[in-house]
Amino acid sequence: MLKKFLEKFTLFNLMTIALMAALGIAVKSVIVPLVHIVTGPLYIPGGVVAGGIYMMFLVLAVSLTGMRGAAGLCGLCQGVMVLVLGTAGSHGVLSIFSYTMTGVAVDLLMLIMRHNGCCILCCFFGAIVANMTGTLIVNSAFFSLPLVPLVLSLAAGALSGGAGGILAWMITKQLRKYKVIK
Repeated sequence: MLKKFLEKFTLFNLMTIALMAALGIAVKSVIVPLVHIVTGPLYIPGGVVAGGIYMMFLVLAVSLTGMRGAAGLCGLCQGVMVLVLGTAGSHGVLSIFSYTMTGVAVDLLMLIMRHNGCCILCCFFGAIVANMTGTLIVNSAFFSLPLVPLVLSLAAGALSGGAGGILAWMITKQLRKYKVIK
């Protein structure tokens, strides 16, 4: 079944997905400490605010390949990389689950919307869903925030995710303009 799923992707698609996964992890390791400078004193989880920026790479995986399942595969790659490399913010084996589920959430949204990163709307909502899913999973596993702070974190995650989705769409639009992708 896995072999049949992977056969849909070309080598170029798989390389693009792996590149998006690596860029997402690299950007996360740089941006989260910077965001913590601002969010730490306000008691807002920094990953929630920074999440919109590094979750955009899941949306980019879909929009650059145009393939269903690309975000989930990208998330799985990210989870494995975080676990193997032991980067900051790693949650152990749960990293594979949390990173994969954020990608699966994007794929499910794209399936429901019948889109594949083709417009600003699906990129916007894709990044929102990814960041809110990640926020919910990490909160459930580690923070156990009360309802009001959880809702505020989810709202901050939605706002940040929306910004990341718009950025993903702008990148996709420019790559299409210069015919780097179809």
